[in-house]
Amino acid sequence: MPYALDAPVLLLNRHYQPVRVTQARRAFTLLFVGSARALDDRYEAYDFPQWAKLQLPGYETIGTMHGDVCVPRVLLLQRYARVPTTTLRLSRRNVYMRDDFTCQYCGEQRAPKDLNLDHVTPRSRGGRTSWDNLVTSCRRCNFAKGSATPEAAGMRLLRAPVRPSWSTAAALAAAPRRFAEWEPFLVTRAG
Repeated sequence: MPYALDAPVLLLNRHYQPVRVTQARRAFTLLFVGSARALDDRYEAYDFPQWAKLQLPGYETIGTMHGDVCVPRVLLLQRYARVPTTTLRLSRRNVYMRDDFTCQYCGEQRAPKDLNLDHVTPRSRGGRTSWDNLVTSCRRCNFAKGSATPEAAGMRLLRAPVRPSWSTAAALAAAPRRFAEWEPFLVTRAG
């Protein structure tokens, strides 16, 4: 089991926009010195003394001299207003996220292990590996399309592939461990 002080905590700027994920040990420091407030599962904000008194079912805890303290899952920074910009890397996972883990030919949503990347214009026909030429496909559709274009294979794309215009939230959504409390802040649709 992972150590509770290593647990991920989502940091929000003062406008409730995601900034980054940090470890619980850093989150407790920010909370204790008053730079941030902890949000519970109803998104109510608490300073450190208030938070230390809460008992939230399902939350990890750390032991202190005064009893167990819940590890916050979301912190609201009190003064920080900026949102860092990130360059979104072209990767299999990011294409799957852009397409909502949904085959762009048949519309079925699948687990990542059951998906493929498909070059809309096949590489054998000069297609490039780029945001606007890659889509998520299931194995069955990928096999059916083969090295043809969608038109030649009699298939239609649900959406034309485009470079996503995501904020920092996209990078955070790919975190290996995340909590339900993060979801309202992690909108990953292409815009």
